Amino acid sequence: MLVPKRAKYRKQFRGIMKGNSTRGTEISFGEYALKAIGRGWISSRQIESGRKVLTRYTQKGGRVWIRIFPDKPISDKPPEVRMGGGKGDVVEYVAVIRPGRVIFEMGGIPEGMAREALEASGRKLPLKTKYIKRGNV
Repeated sequence: MLVPKRAKYRKQFRGIMKGNSTRGTEISFGEYALKAIGRGWISSRQIESGRKVLTRYTQKGGRVWIRIFPDKPISDKPPEVRMGGGKGDVVEYVAVIRPGRVIFEMGGIPEGMAREALEASGRKLPLKTKYIKRGNV
């Protein structure tokens, strides 16, 4: 799973997710991509789950690019712990996704297979996505 090597600060606030994505909105590496329509957090486990689906479809050639990285730490308190006592421990890392962000890219395989693979990996993610191809975004 994807985890940052180092972090300047161990814990973060939750933050806000208003507005659309300004960076990473166009296809840069492959020919086909999965683009976020909704907003939310995608955990490193969910990214790995989507990647596994894509690599299953690219067994005989083809390439996959992951365009997001989970760099936001999420803290949680253990079960049955009373209120207070400070912020909980870091349990996982998530990527903050706003509408318009490209999540996965693929190349080197036929379009029908790429569409099937990207839509299957989109079903593993907790937000709405759409399939796009290079040229018409």
